[in-house]
Amino acid sequence: MDKNKLFVGGLPWSITNDTFAELFAQYGEIVEAVVITDRDTGRSKGFGFVTFKNEEDAQKALEMDGQEVQERKIVVNVAKPRENRTGGGGFNRDNSRGDRRNY
Repeated sequence: MDKNKLFVGGLPWSITNDTFAELFAQYGEIVEAVVITDRDTGRSKGFGFVTFKNEEDAQKALEMDGQEVQERKIVVNVAKPRENRTGGGGFNRDNSRGDRRNY
């Protein structure tokens, strides 16, 4: 697990990548700061990820957890690896299961 990367939730809808980076720059050198946006609307989804150059700075930045940013209380945690998302909804081309009819 990469302990340099933090998940930040509860972000204000108006925050940009630049203002997001500025918010955490006080804790150390930032490698990347990304606000996650909806691919259709381009609007912030209210969370993002900030990656620090070293683990010590990321650990210091955890103290931002619970702080208010533009009247919203943010959540800051060490980012967890993304889980494999196989087998969800959607079209399944594999029709080998016995409970499906062939038309």
